[in-house]
This record gives sequence, C-alpha cells and structure tokens, in this order.
Amino acid sequence: MNKSELIMTNFPSLEKALVDEIDKESVIKELITGNELIGDGDYIKTFPMVLKGSLRVMRISDDGDELLLYYLNQGEICSMSLSCCMMLQKSKICMIAEEDSLVLVIPVQKPEKWISEFSSWKELMMNSYRQRYDQLLETVDSIAFMELDNRLIRFFEERYASTGQSVFKGTHQNIAFQLNTSREVVSRLLKNLEKNGLVITERNSVDYSKLIVR
Repeated sequence: MNKSELIMTNFPSLEKALVDEIDKESVIKELITGNELIGDGDYIKTFPMVLKGSLRVMRISDDGDELLLYYLNQGEICSMSLSCCMMLQKSKICMIAEEDSLVLVIPVQKPEKWISEFSSWKELMMNSYRQRYDQLLETVDSIAFMELDNRLIRFFEERYASTGQSVFKGTHQNIAFQLNTSREVVSRLLKNLEKNGLVITERNSVDYSKLIVR
C-alpha cells in the first residue's frame, strides 16, 4: 500500500485534493515502542498523523513526574501539537510510542494553511479538539474525584481500548510515573487486585485481561 492509499484508508473523510497535498508534503516515520516523537520543551517542527499503532501523550512536571493525558491512535491527529505549531510555542507535552507505530509527519506551516483551504481538514481539526477536550476533562475528573485504585483500573481499561493489549510490559515504576504516584502505592494496589483475581503480576509485566472481561 503506497502513502496516498494509507492516508485515504486512515483518514477517509479527507477530500482527494487534500490527500494529494498531504502525500506531497509528508514523510512517513517508523517508531518502535518507547521512541519519543515529541519531547517536553521541544519546538514542534512537524505535525503528526497516526497511520498505525498508538502513541502515549503525557505532561511532564518540573520534577520529572509524568501524567498520562490520553492515547493517540490509528487514524487520529494531535490537536495539542497543532496549537504549539500555530503559535510557535515550545511543546508542553511529551509523545512516546506505546507500541510499534507508523506516523505521517507534516511541516508545521501546512496544517494552519489547510484549515482555510480544505473543509474536510477543518472538520478533522475541530473533531480532534473536541475529542481531546473530552479526554482531558476525564483525566481531570479521575485525578480530582476518583480513588487511586479506580484510577489504576481505568488506566488498564483505557490502555486496552487504545492498543488492544491486555498485558502491560513494564515495571510498577513505569505505571506509577503515568499515574503520577509512587511505585510503592502501585505495587500495593496491584497486590490487592491480584488477591481478588483481577490481574496476574510477573516480573516486568501485568496481565490485566480479567479486568477487561468483567
């Protein structure tokens, strides 16, 4: 499948003239799990469109703590990076491949230009803003109103919804970073979930498939 076909398959609402423009201006970038696409404090030089896989979008505190904001999945764009592109600001987010991914990257000057030229691009932008806004509200609500054990369950459920994976490959500290808490708290909560038969923990992995089928 060539680049133009990949664009049309993943973004079927885009008009043909825009697909041709994206094909001409873009480059395909392959990411392996853990690769960083956008770093905190970077000036964003390209705008990403996800063709395959899933990216984790996080906020990094001054102390280096991470907070998971949302996942960016196949057929999606990141409106937050678009805002930084248009205003020439440094990125306030970090974007990392949650799994092996294929991303289309576009020069930063193009997305703003296309908003006035292509109605399908403007609609895609607006839908993305609305989706990210809703997801950020859910993140705020979970921090403000949800107990940490429920946040941990929600973390696994969202990860499954985004990646289709029911096993987390990583340490308890990796999970703690994304929930902005301590490793000891995560280990204690996982131990309780395991006692209740909801997860299976092994060295550097957590099988949460039983949470998904509840």
